[in-house]
Amino acid sequence: QVQLVESGGGLVQAGGSLRLSCAASGRTFSTYAMGWFRQAPAKEREFVAAINWSGDRRYYADSVEGRFTTSRDNAKNTVYLRMNSLKPEDTAVYYCAAAAAVTSVAQTYDYWGQGTQVTVSS
Repeated sequence: QVQLVESGGGLVQAGGSLRLSCAASGRTFSTYAMGWFRQAPAKEREFVAAINWSGDRRYYADSVEGRFTTSRDNAKNTVYLRMNSLKPEDTAVYYCAAAAAVTSVAQTYDYWGQGTQVTVSS
């Protein structure tokens, strides 16, 4: 069992930056791939980024490639999402999730956090 808690969301102006954190409980965090997803109002949840268990493989959605970076610290049971050059269309609730293997498919993730709101003003 893994419990995930996101933090770091907030209101930021376009062009600004935020860093989201996702703290995990449980001794098996380092064995899980971690993903970031987001959901804007009236839209489906979409893949943002993912990182494998060791942190040496990372994947990004085209819409955030070059602006967002995900990383993890297994000693701290935490995964991060650094978001730069934010745009109004990045506004959404951001979720972290844990899966047995790195993937961009939400249905393959077993554990989810409660989400943190990111709002980008124009």
